[in-house]
Amino acid sequence: MKITHKNIILTGAASGIGKAILNQLLDFEGIKVIAVDLNIIENASDKIIPLVCDLSQQSEVDRLFEFALTQFQAVDIFIANAGFAYYEVIEKPDWQRIEKIFQVNVFSPIYAFQKMKELNVGREYFVLMTSSAMAKVAIPGYALYGATKAALDRFEDAYRFENQDFGHLSLVYPIATKTNFFNRSTNFSGREVSVPFPASSPEEVAKTMIKGILNNETHIYPSKLFQISRFFQKLFEVMAFPYQYFYAQKLKEWVR
Repeated sequence: MKITHKNIILTGAASGIGKAILNQLLDFEGIKVIAVDLNIIENASDKIIPLVCDLSQQSEVDRLFEFALTQFQAVDIFIANAGFAYYEVIEKPDWQRIEKIFQVNVFSPIYAFQKMKELNVGREYFVLMTSSAMAKVAIPGYALYGATKAALDRFEDAYRFENQDFGHLSLVYPIATKTNFFNRSTNFSGREVSVPFPASSPEEVAKTMIKGILNNETHIYPSKLFQISRFFQKLFEVMAFPYQYFYAQKLKEWVR
């Protein structure tokens, strides 16, 4: 999908991968970006429209889209990059802790995707969600975080058989990224969290995300090493395709 002259919403835009992709989007002619974060984003370009928004709440996501439609006639691209991690050992029951991470990492991007689908009937649009390599390979200490990213992965894997409009749903699977993301990962002890190996820069991840949008890629892997290492896992996924296709036809019959 073309990026030039498009209206874009980018969440988690104040730091890390979000900040890197925002900077790279500014190279495209005629774009407008609503840059969303919990923190105030300095408006350094007339292409940027900053918005402070708590994406853990449905009302706030609704407000985001209402605001967008006061700025644009349509929203062409939504980049759901906002998210956070816990680094912890699962111990005591804590419903609110579980709910909080799923609200931001899962509910918000899927709900935003549904909003984009509703807004763009009959026209092309693109939704890019930031998943994680942990959606494919779990790392101890990140059980809840990995579960949220795996939820997005399973959502896309099933939805691709349902898609009958002009929209594109894509997921990016970064390995650990050299940002403050892991230092901000909440843990019970308050101790600093080390970055898993290997790691890439946010600029590298952002570059592959831009390329993925331009090429309408469904799955974006910033790390070639990780992509290659998934050979046997990918082989199983391909073998499961006929099974998924069979039930996709059953779904179509049910809808009729």
